[in-house]
Amino acid sequence: MIDFSIPPAAHQRLFGTAHAFDDPIVVRLTIGVGIILLLGLSIIAALSAAGRVSPDLRRELIKRYLAWVVMTPLVLGPILAGAAWTILLITIISLMCYREFARATGLFREKTMSALVTLGIITLNLAALDHWYGLFVALGPLTFVIIAAVGVLADRPKGYIQRVGLAALAFLFFGVCMGHLSYFANDERYRPMLLLLVICVAINDVLAFTVGKTIGGPKLAPQTSPNKTISGAIGALLLTTVIVVWIGSYVFNAQPMGDWRNLVLLGLIISAAGQLGDLTISSIKRDIGIKDMGTLIPGHGGVLDRCNSLLLAAPAMFHLVGYFQGIGVEQPVRILSGN
Repeated sequence: MIDFSIPPAAHQRLFGTAHAFDDPIVVRLTIGVGIILLLGLSIIAALSAAGRVSPDLRRELIKRYLAWVVMTPLVLGPILAGAAWTILLITIISLMCYREFARATGLFREKTMSALVTLGIITLNLAALDHWYGLFVALGPLTFVIIAAVGVLADRPKGYIQRVGLAALAFLFFGVCMGHLSYFANDERYRPMLLLLVICVAINDVLAFTVGKTIGGPKLAPQTSPNKTISGAIGALLLTTVIVVWIGSYVFNAQPMGDWRNLVLLGLIISAAGQLGDLTISSIKRDIGIKDMGTLIPGHGGVLDRCNSLLLAAPAMFHLVGYFQGIGVEQPVRILSGN
């Protein structure tokens, strides 16, 4: 049951589905996503008709395309539906990412550590839902303290660094980093900001791949991700920045963040952080000797394989926007726990 004691402004932000398209840029971005999906199908059909792709590659492209067709409304729907559903979506995705990470690294065998990470992720997202920034910030170091202390109380010094280190890293990635996506939802205009981030991170991945395949050249990190090239990284950095400046000029229109210099900085940060997030998870996969973190998404691997670029980009964008204009500064705080 919805708590109707929530302040009206917060209630509207949390559950205001009827106002999802009040912001014109949200309408444009939503239509743009639909157009991109249609273009993707057209490109696959054109390449197949021209004989430019092999039957195996065609099947792989179709598999990936259908996965995007399913994933897009699953992500876009909650963002449009309201902040509460957005935070719920991010919490579920964070827990799914953690599950894949825990199974891949073996951390799931450490039941206590795994329970602490799971509880930390849920609690941090609840702090975001409550718009309680003090608790949101404090939960990072406090959860680490608890993980480190509980690891000692187990009286098993053998393997302490591994289980505590993995648990702390997991909480930082899937609690703290992903939690910044949730905290965006405390801003009245969270929809365009989140859409900007998610869309541009996805485009950044595509551009890095496309430019790299087109130009080729030296590898960026051959031991970590053999398919990535320096040309792809630079091309994505430049082109994604242009796209961020273009979309951001509408998202942050007449706001401090809308200054073109700030938008250029935002574009560079989103692209660089997105690529580094991808490489970070690739490093973990190479370290433990696996190709993908999971198999849930056909053609894409696991949930973490698709969300890796957001891990570093989300907090980077959050704090840059927060520095220039704040996030949710006009909204009621501690809307669930009270003042």
